[in-house]
Amino acid sequence: MQGATTALTVNLAGLRVAISAGAGGIGRVMADGFAARGARVFVCDVDEEALAGCPHPATRADMAEAAEAERFVDQAVASLGGLDVLVNNVGIAGPTAGIEKVTPEDVERTLRIDLAAMFDCSRRAVPALRAAGGGSIVNLSSAAGRFGFPLRSPYAAAKWGVVGFTKSLAIELGPERIRVNAILPGLVAGDRIRRVIEAKAQAQGMSFRDKEAELLRSASLRCYVTPYDIANMALYLCSPFGATISGQALSVDGDIQYLG
Repeated sequence: MQGATTALTVNLAGLRVAISAGAGGIGRVMADGFAARGARVFVCDVDEEALAGCPHPATRADMAEAAEAERFVDQAVASLGGLDVLVNNVGIAGPTAGIEKVTPEDVERTLRIDLAAMFDCSRRAVPALRAAGGGSIVNLSSAAGRFGFPLRSPYAAAKWGVVGFTKSLAIELGPERIRVNAILPGLVAGDRIRRVIEAKAQAQGMSFRDKEAELLRSASLRCYVTPYDIANMALYLCSPFGATISGQALSVDGDIQYLG
């Protein structure tokens, strides 16, 4: 079974959208999808090569630094003349190791980029969303944000934190018509999940094929999802179709039941 290969068709004309880590991967598919439907998009990324090939207005920003996260949002607001949508897409895989081999630096960097950067960007974006009369924040969590994920504890801790952050912020900002939701991808086809599976297989003394098959069996649909599946959820949430959806942790994962 295959996931989506194109983005949802909705009219998003005039929507002003900022996407972190938006020059490549899932973020780029989101940016292209928003732009193709009439939105104006501003992205950031730390990957110079991805930025060089990105057709959208962009800036380099390292989300490991709070000041750079805030600068990204400020530049997006200035470039777009305001803000209607913030997509907190940035994230790293973090270490694959048993807890006794995870260093304090591993933990700090993973939590900094996968969770704290969302606080930084959201804090800076809220005044602009408020000035627009409301808007939407979409946070990228993970299936690891609702299951335990052995050998990936810093990543799982951050992604569980994203869900708590999302639900709390939705309650806080709801009276101002700012909606906040989280998307929880599962096994997203691409190089990143291949590297994760390779690392887990090695750590557990398994072949790549056996580990991949085990993970795919954990999803009732027995499939990878695609970046378009994730982008389509973001487009839906930020469109008029999602006007009353807030505070939700929405899984796009082929119905994963556990992560081994």
